[in-house]
Amino acid sequence: MLNGTSLVFDIETVPDVEFGRRLYSLDSLSDDDVARAMRTLRIQKTGSTDFLAHPQHRIVAISAVLRTPDKLRVWSLGSEESSERELLERFFDGIEKFRPILISWNGNGFDLPVIHYRALHHGVAAPLYWESGESNRDFKFNNYLNRYHARHLDLMDLLAGYQPRAFSSLEEVAIMLGLPGKMGMSGARVWEYFQRGQVSDIRAYCETDVLNTFLVYLQFERMRGLLD
Repeated sequence: MLNGTSLVFDIETVPDVEFGRRLYSLDSLSDDDVARAMRTLRIQKTGSTDFLAHPQHRIVAISAVLRTPDKLRVWSLGSEESSERELLERFFDGIEKFRPILISWNGNGFDLPVIHYRALHHGVAAPLYWESGESNRDFKFNNYLNRYHARHLDLMDLLAGYQPRAFSSLEEVAIMLGLPGKMGMSGARVWEYFQRGQVSDIRAYCETDVLNTFLVYLQFERMRGLLD
């Protein structure tokens, strides 16, 4: 039987074009051209991928599944008009309030590093999240930061046995389990939707991802003998 409170989370991002302008001196270019230049410069640097470095992502949606002993809630934080700072503040406020187990798919590799850099950028305080035993001994050997602790379960990491060669996509695992998966949408299209002002569609897509992750998590807990 599952006890306690858990928070499944996912983020959606777009290129931080204002940062890109400053970083690469692209003042005269449009947002779309800056985003394109950022990706081009990235692939020139890596030689293999145009996926931007973590600090260059701007968060436009954070969605969650909150499970407490008496309720289940699925939603996107804030509103379509919320600033990145507000989304981050709401995310960390939820951790302070509920002290949940965090659950993600590739949270260690993407979501949390982006959240860290963007919270640093905005100066968002999150004392409980960063606690590692200095003020609360309960967090010394079980905190949100350690890859192998239980306050954050990165399902992709766990199921792969922490072996990068065994990593799989959420889409692949969801469909393997008979779940809907991404239903035709992907993170690669978020910038396109954002440019058209379709933030509501981005938030809906993000909610689809957290629901898939939550259902994979339930199957994982069943495999561990914690769910009938």
